[in-house]
Parts: sequence; C-alpha cells; structure tokens
Amino acid sequence: MPRHTSRRTVLRAGTAVAVAGAGLLGTLAAPAARAADDQEPYLVGRGVADATGEIAEVGMMGYGRTDQQAAGLHARTRARAFVIVDRAGGERVALVVVEIGMIFASVHQEVLRRLRQRHGDLYTARNVLLAATHSHAGPGGHSHHALYNLTTLGFHRATFTAVVDGVVEAVTRAHDDLAPSRLVLSHGTLRGASVNRSRSAFARNPADITDHFPEAVDPQTTLLRVERGGRQVGAVNWFATHGTSLSGDNRLISTDNKGYAAYHWEREVAGVDHLAPTAPDFVAAFAQTNAGDMSPNLDLRPPTTPADFAAARANGLAQYRAAAEQAASPGTAVVGPVDSRLVHVDLSDVAVDAEFTGDGRPHRTAKPAVGAAMAAGSTEDGPAFPGFVEGENPFWDFLSDTLLYTVSPELRAAHAPKDVFVPIGAMNELFPWVPERFPIQLVRVGQLHLLGVPGEITIGAGLRLRRTVSGTLGVEPRDVLVAGYANGYFHYVTTPEEYDAQQYEGGSTLFGRWQLPALQQTFAGLAAALRDGRPVPPGPGTPDHSGSALSFQPGVVLDAPPLGHEFGDVLTQPDASYRAGQRVTTVFAGAHPSNDLRRGGTYLRVERRLPDGGWATVADDADWSTTLRWARDGLAASRITITWDIPPGAPPGAYRVHYAGDARSLAGTIRPISGTSREFTVTT
Repeated sequence: MPRHTSRRTVLRAGTAVAVAGAGLLGTLAAPAARAADDQEPYLVGRGVADATGEIAEVGMMGYGRTDQQAAGLHARTRARAFVIVDRAGGERVALVVVEIGMIFASVHQEVLRRLRQRHGDLYTARNVLLAATHSHAGPGGHSHHALYNLTTLGFHRATFTAVVDGVVEAVTRAHDDLAPSRLVLSHGTLRGASVNRSRSAFARNPADITDHFPEAVDPQTTLLRVERGGRQVGAVNWFATHGTSLSGDNRLISTDNKGYAAYHWEREVAGVDHLAPTAPDFVAAFAQTNAGDMSPNLDLRPPTTPADFAAARANGLAQYRAAAEQAASPGTAVVGPVDSRLVHVDLSDVAVDAEFTGDGRPHRTAKPAVGAAMAAGSTEDGPAFPGFVEGENPFWDFLSDTLLYTVSPELRAAHAPKDVFVPIGAMNELFPWVPERFPIQLVRVGQLHLLGVPGEITIGAGLRLRRTVSGTLGVEPRDVLVAGYANGYFHYVTTPEEYDAQQYEGGSTLFGRWQLPALQQTFAGLAAALRDGRPVPPGPGTPDHSGSALSFQPGVVLDAPPLGHEFGDVLTQPDASYRAGQRVTTVFAGAHPSNDLRRGGTYLRVERRLPDGGWATVADDADWSTTLRWARDGLAASRITITWDIPPGAPPGAYRVHYAGDARSLAGTIRPISGTSREFTVTT
C-alpha cells in the first residue's frame, strides 16, 4: 500500500507561508527565551478539534429556511479552545470558539457535564466561556428547544454529539497543552468588512452612541496573542460582523468568513495539518462580539451562490490581515489576575432599576414574544417568511392591540410597540420552545474583560454594556468586549431606542424593550463583585430539556450502489490533464455521509505522487479548495461529487482523488467503502 505524507510538507509553495516569516509566527525558541517564559505569570494551553456534524439531509441553522437542507461539505467546522491559568492565584478560564451558528443551552449543559466528568471542578459554568462564530452555513438540530429545531425536522443527535465531542476534545487538548506563556493584547481598526444593516434603527440612538460610531459600524478589532519562547503559538481575534457571507441558497456545510480567517492563518500561513497526529504549532480563533446589526454584505443585499464563497473568503481574509497586522505589532503585555463571575437570570421577569432604564422610571421585562419583524428576517442578509416586513406590520399590530395586549397589559408595557407574532412565552407553559433563564458571565484576563452575552447584540447596545462594566471597574472601555453568542441563545438585544423602530433586530429582542437595561443592571452587579473580590451565587440554571427533544427525520435505512456498479466505483473520471486554477471533478458511487461523520478524519483526499512512488495528501475536506456534494440516486444509492480547485503554485505532477465513506446494510451493519480516481496531471 502506498504511504501517505502529511500535507504540511506539500503544496506550501505559492501559499501565504512564504510571507508569514518570523514576523507573524516568530522564530524557534532560544534557551534564553524559554527561560523567560518560566517567569511569565500565566500558563496557557491551546486546543483545536473537529466539530463537524451531519452534512446531508439536515436543516442548516441561521436563515430559518425549511428548504435549506444540507447536501454536502465545503469546509469542516472546528472548536478552538484556550485555557489560561493565573499562576499566582490559581484561577483559570477556558475561552472556546466554535464554528457554528449558536451555542444552545443543550450544548452548553452537556459540555459542562462532560468536562466535570473528565476534570472535576476545574472547568465550570463560571470559568468556561463557550461562544459561536455564528456561521449560517452549519447544520442545525442541536437544540433541546423546539423553536430552533422547526426547520431541521427536530433534534439531530449525531450533530449534537459531534459538536459536544469537538468542544470537549478542544478544551481537553488545551488543558493538556498548558505551559508558561506570554499574553499580548492589541487593538486595531478594520473597515470595509461590515456595514450596519439597520441604519434607521441605529440613528434613533442618542449622540453618545451615534457620535462614537460615526460610520454606524464598530471597526474595533482586538487580538489576544499567545507567545512562547519569543514565538507566537496562538491568537484569538474579536471583530463584529455577521456570519452571513454565505447565502441561504448555499447547501454545503461550511464555516463562513470567520472560519476562512482561522483556516487561512492556521493552514495556509502556519502550515497546520489538522489530520496530523501531533498537536498544531499554531491555533487561531476568530470570535464574534457585538455583531447584531453588523452585516458582511456591504451592498445590503443577500448574497447569491456560488459567488458567496468568494465573498466569504474576501471578508475572512480582511479579518485575518487586520489580526496579522496586530500580531506583528508590539502590543501591550497582559498583566493582572484571571477571574470570572456568572449568574443565571430569568429574563422573563427582571425588575430593572431606574438607574439603567434611561427614562428615570423602573420597568420590568416580560415573557418572551416573537415580533412580526422577526418573522420577516433580515432583508439585507436573507429574508425569512413572506408576508412579513421589517418595521410596522398592520395586521399583527391589530392582533396585538385587540387581543394580546388587552389580555395582558403587562405584556404591552414590556413589549410595545412590538407587533407580536407569536406569544412564545405562553407556549412555553405547554412545551419548551425557547429558554427564559440564561447564564450571564464576566471573564477577566489581566486588563481584558469579556462579557459573555448569550445572543446577538447591536453595536449601540454593546457600547452601553461595555461602558457599564468599564465604568464600574475603572478600566479602558476598549479593553471591555462583548463576547456574543456565548453559553446560550436568546436571539437579539437592542437599545430601547432601536427597539422602537421594530426592525428585524428589535422584533427579535424577545423579552421586550427593557431587555438591555436588565442586562446592564446584571453586568453592573457582576463587575462590582469582580472588583470587590466577592463571590456571586450563580442561581438555578436553564432547565435540562434533553428528555423533551423530538426528532421527526428518519435515519439512513439502506445504502446500495447504483445498478451495475460497486461502492467506490468512479462514475465520472477526471480529465487527463489540468492547469493551475482549473477545477477537477470526480463522481463516485458512494453512500450516505451520515453513516459516519468521520469526525477528526476526512471524506476525501487529493493526493500527489512522490518521486519514490508514495502518495502525499495535498488537500482534504477541510480545505476551501475542495467540495463534496451528496445527491440521492434513486431510493438507496448516493452519488458523491468531489471537486478540487487547483491552487496557484501547485507543483506539476501526477495526482488522484480518493473518496472514503461508509455504507449501511438493511440489517444496520456499517462498513467502510472507498474509491480512487485515475491519475491526472497538473501542468504549470
């Protein structure tokens, strides 16, 4: 059998590796530098793991479209973790970034349970910040609440398990990687990678917000980098833009713009091979912050497929370049303790003091209600249900005024002027549709403070939260960041002024006009406790609804090859010869990908023949140059179409495409299958 060589040594010519140099990744550690590491105040560990769920016949999460059923794979999704330990005080935090749409309570609860089994009390809800990149190109079905599984035909255990396994594995690898490290913090600006998709709502804010963001975007990009022996070995970047570069017409599981930024830095610049048995030399995570009204689609129109893949790459490349520029700058050494606070809050019933409401009067939040504007979707990134619009919806306004608000004046007080489409809080009495209790978290790493917000927060709302915390702690506002999409999901948070416009974001602010002031009040309490060194009782968490999760989509019953063929047969061979920049297409007689998600592995390899006759992998299903498309052929057969876009600088020579899958028999037995194309040549 021919041997396989890591792609780390192949196809690196022509990539950004040549320009990375010592400026971004540093040079090899010298003994003096290693000795200096021993004096650093922190232990830091890095970990990355595959978190890819189902890639075929599963509803995709983000656009709320029942027709967006996955039909293949563009790029594997990953979880990246950084564990940071204060060597003096012993406190630690784990920062985790996952390339999925949302972190649902289901995933958060199971991850914490599994970490407790492995590590005891080291990792808890208080010190684990678990955040999503908010890619709209990932699989859904990993929630235990019904609203989020409507477009996925219920709960998908395989996807849920893959996400949880990936997160736990990433944290465990980071735990095992702990070593003396230097942390450096830097800030920069990035324009041209975001635009405000709700400008009319943003303009309702007072001057202290609109003057702070004169272009109606938050251009701040923040980098926390990890150094060992004078060499950069990890980085976390925060920047606000939505994961909607890939459109609602896309059917391939992918990672969108932030996923490309991480892939580019790790794989194309640092030469990381995620299939290698050894730990990567460099880990880069691109996290979200207050991205609620920030769109990557600068023309304020939904993207189209397949042009959206180039748009996602361009946006991700801009985020990478901004981060890399910061990585090459001196930055500021991180100093100070590591600490965290967390409290669970029932957002359906918070009494908000007049100090935070802005009108000098106390108010209350209310049971969650879906606005008609939410049903419209964000028309700039991808509309949802026809018949609804952002702004006023007269029919639903009439129903709200004549029925719902008459029955419940309290609902009117908290939700008006929202046109209520679904009083989902009342539905929660019968079945768990959305959570009402959420973890609210504050994490400190030296001078950096992260606000773990379980939802999507606009830049205006984010600024108010950041100012609330920075004022309480007496720290620089730019060092206080919203870590959005963290530990749970409650949809959106707007300022009360933005809420009144009832654009998509306001209609999606489920707990009413006073939701942001309720969060400001909560974070002020956490910040005061952190400042004073006081513990905070966490209170009861989100109820565990794992026993209520329903699934309506049948699993794979049987795989059979097309008539006259065997599994792995090549139905369409590649051409005999190609040049760089061209696309190679091969079609195999395959099987349903859900039989084995191949987490930590790959469904495909593009291989190049070596001079000694062995084969080296030059691309796999995590690379942005490859795609795998699944299609049913009759009742039980599957056609697997694999493409590879030959990159510039690909070495000339002989190549082939290898497919690996798994087929299910009628008795339920699953066996591996594979196929290999004929050789083809790549010329310059």
